[in-house]
Formats: sequence, C-alpha cells, structure tokens
Amino acid sequence: MTDKIRILVVGNGGREHAIAWKLAQSPRVEHMYVVPGNGGTAQLDKVTNVSSIKQEDFPALVEFAKENRVNLLIPGPEAPLVAGIVDYFKDNAETIRCFGPSEAAARMEGSKTFSKDFMKRHSIPTAAYENFSSYERASEYLSNVSHSVVIKASGLAAGKGVIIPQTKEEAHAALKEIMLDKEFGTAGDEVVIEEFLDGDELSILSFSDGTTIRSLPPAQDHKRIGDGDTGPNTGGMGTYAPTRIAPKDVVNRIHDEILQPTIDGMKADGFPFIGLLFTGLMMTNSGPKVLEYNVRFGDPETQSLLPLMETDLADVMLACTNGMLAGTEVRISSKSAVTVVVAAGGYPGSYAKGAVMKVDAVPEDVVLFHAGTAFAENTLKTSGGRVIASTGIADTLEEAVKKAYTGVNCIYFEGMQFRKDIAGRAVTR
Repeated sequence: MTDKIRILVVGNGGREHAIAWKLAQSPRVEHMYVVPGNGGTAQLDKVTNVSSIKQEDFPALVEFAKENRVNLLIPGPEAPLVAGIVDYFKDNAETIRCFGPSEAAARMEGSKTFSKDFMKRHSIPTAAYENFSSYERASEYLSNVSHSVVIKASGLAAGKGVIIPQTKEEAHAALKEIMLDKEFGTAGDEVVIEEFLDGDELSILSFSDGTTIRSLPPAQDHKRIGDGDTGPNTGGMGTYAPTRIAPKDVVNRIHDEILQPTIDGMKADGFPFIGLLFTGLMMTNSGPKVLEYNVRFGDPETQSLLPLMETDLADVMLACTNGMLAGTEVRISSKSAVTVVVAAGGYPGSYAKGAVMKVDAVPEDVVLFHAGTAFAENTLKTSGGRVIASTGIADTLEEAVKKAYTGVNCIYFEGMQFRKDIAGRAVTR
C-alpha cells in the first residue's frame, strides 16, 4: 500500500464521527469519504460526506471507492458487516483493504444463538442459556425455569433487543412481544433465554488481525434512558473509561480466559476475526462472563476510548488488515474520558427530527461527537434519537465528568434530554 491512505467510512453515527475525527489526525491519511456521514463529519478537515449512496448498496460503494482511489474500507455499523460488505469488497475490489470481519465472522454479532453456541464450544465463560425458534417451547421453558432470566432477540435489533423482566408475567409478555408481535422484526424469529447475571457490566474493545489481539482500556456503558439506571434500554446514554472495576490483574485475566481464546476459537473454526471485536462482560462473583460480542466499535464507547489512544489509528487498522498487529504497539494515555449522550425528547420511543441546534465553542479537552445531526441550508438540525455527545478528557475521572457536562452546557435544541449521572457510581464508589 502507498504511504498515503484514502479511506471510505460507512455509517452516520457518533461512532463514525469519532473514527473519522481520530483518523483525520493521522499524517498518513490523505482524504476520507463518509457514507452518508452527519453534521459532525461534514465539519472535519480531509473529510467529504457522501449522502447520494445508501450504506447497503455495495455495488455503488465499490464503484465510488474505485473512482476515488480509496484503498481502505472501514464499515462502522453492524448491519453492513453482517450483510457481508467485506466479502463483497474482497470479491469486487481486491486492492482495497478492509478493516472489518467477513460475513462468517460477523455472525458473532448477527446471531446471538450462534455466538452462545460458539462460547459453549470453546469453554468461554458465559451465562447458562437455551435457544428457541418456537414460541410455544420458549413459553413452556419460561414457565418452568427457576432462575431470573434475560430474553434476547437473536438477530440485529439496534442495541435494543434485550429485555430484563422483573417477574414471570413480564417475561411472558416480553417473549410475546419479541416472537409473536415482532417488536424487533425478524430479529426476534429466534430468541436466547439466558440466566440473569448480577454484577457490573464492562465493555472491552480489541483490535485483531486474526491471530493477535490488542485491547483498549475497559469502558462502562450506561444503557438505560434515566438517571439511576431507570427506564427502557437505549443504544447507550454515556460511557467512561478506564473503569475502576477492572484493575490490571482482572484485565489480564479477561485477556487470557476470554479474549485470546475467542480469537483463537474463531481462527480454529475457519473464520478468523479481522477488525475491532467488542466484548460485553458481566463482572460476577465467580469472575468475568461474556454477555455478548459485537463485531465493530461500540457506540458510545468509541467516543470515550479513541481520545485516549495515542497511537496513530490508521497504523493500527492497517496492521490488522495485513497480519502485522503483533509488531504494532497500541499506546494509551493515562487520562480518563467521560462521554455524555444528548438525545432527542421522546427517545428511545418516538421523537421529532429537524429541531434547529445551536452549539457553542467548547473548552479545551472537550470534544463534541455528532450522531443524529445534519446540515440543511447551512443550519445544524437534529436527525436522529441520539443526537450528539460531549466527551471530556482529564487527568482524573472526576475532572473528566465535569468537563463532559461543561460540553453538554454548550448544546441547545428543543426537547434535549441527557443523563446527569454518567460515571456517577464510579465517582462515589
């Protein structure tokens, strides 16, 4: 590959803005195209938004990439990865490197049934579970099981297909919503019913070239819409990193017992993982256990983690695509980062789009990452549920929290909502 990199990023969320923001800092990156991008990527140097192509139109993406001399593809969201975008590019544009897994490897996120069976096969610690494609069999199992459960739609449900019922009645109602009422569409044709695990959740994002793995610091997401972890699940209302619940010895244990065996298992099963593997974990009394795998950067974890990364992201991504990660150091700052997501009123239910936004200049060590925003007629407007996020970076977690909320105070639009307790438990612990 030439020294200068021309990149095609697929996606329009906060994750894609953070990836483009970090890559724009690399002297190796000549230009980036983001399909379709958002109001944040539109303001970056070396970046062009391309809204004329659909993310799922692989032939058009390949044609555009060839015409614009792109030599690195970075798919952001899970849907194109699960649909096989990397395989399509390798078959039709073999000179373009792809930072992302094959369709076969993307099943680790595309099917919770598949990933749970993978964990069982490779003795990776996880919750006890059963898979069901029959509503009647699932309902019968629910009636007879004695432990608390979590019900998961097996397919892709935009981070919302997980229900934690408090009672048997709620469990049966949730099962009916998923499998009969099709609350999550075809994602609920099959469900995983698993044992509820008690403890603190943790997210670990790891680069891999199929053999070697290099992880970023552990982060913690805040999934529920309301303060104190109340209300319905969302795609994520904020994160902080590194967490205080995973000291170095625990992180080493997770690497040795979970992360490396996962990469080794995928390679042994014939679908080596290239790209960024997200492992969601629960820290239980009997040790860390895997909740789920995602096959791409997490959102909003990425917005907290990439500002802490001191190594050139382009170098690391290229090392993953050419099997050279073992010789690549991933240096991480000793600082802390906190991200607070600002959402539209009504989210995660129905919400309005098109509200005019005003964003003031933010202080040093605060970055605003756009998600559901768009420029229309030189005006920034809302265009999604999770609209924008403020990330604060500081020497201590407490100071990073203050900076993140200082950034939130620079954002204005009608109906905006955000949690006021991101990283709160960690600060008071």
